[in-house]
Amino acid sequence: MQLLHIDSSVLGPNSASRALSAEIVARQVALHPGINVVHRDLATDAALHLSSAHLAAWQGGPIEDALLGADLAKGGAYLEELLASDIVVIGAPMYNFSIPSQLKAWIDRVVVAGKTFRYGANGAEGLLKNKKVFIASSRGNVYAPGSPAAALEHHESYLTGVLAFIGLTDVTIVRAEGLAFGPEAKEAAMLKARANIAALAA
Repeated sequence: MQLLHIDSSVLGPNSASRALSAEIVARQVALHPGINVVHRDLATDAALHLSSAHLAAWQGGPIEDALLGADLAKGGAYLEELLASDIVVIGAPMYNFSIPSQLKAWIDRVVVAGKTFRYGANGAEGLLKNKKVFIASSRGNVYAPGSPAAALEHHESYLTGVLAFIGLTDVTIVRAEGLAFGPEAKEAAMLKARANIAALAA
């Protein structure tokens, strides 16, 4: 078995999503002894954003730029790691009501026609099956349905939507929100999230 661990927060050791994603991984390792863990830190080693040069290369054009060549190889590795993994753990903080741009760049490399989805007579079909996804979600405000900020939530909804598009529908969200409401609120939110992680089953 293989577990793909993705972090995207730029806050390093001060990141709530990194702390939670690491604890989810530790829990999964305990539940699946011997599982191989592959870690991608998108904040320290991010892919480039897509450009016309990427599109030209994918269409068979020459790759004359070394930086572009290295980035295309990195994107290919992202895809292969996802395809090879049975469990995916994604650390996803909310930045400006959505996901970090580094995580979006990863998504742009793994949502690939013919590899992770295809279009047919009945529309789009996700090609990834039998994988379990855990999202470590952290947010400063509260965006639950019915809350004043609910309409600004384009974070978990986007991420679960794009994962479902490629066939990843078995998704568990471990959420810590209201983290900006003061030390006590942050501690309570993290304790609740950690209790949810401890309760995760195989």
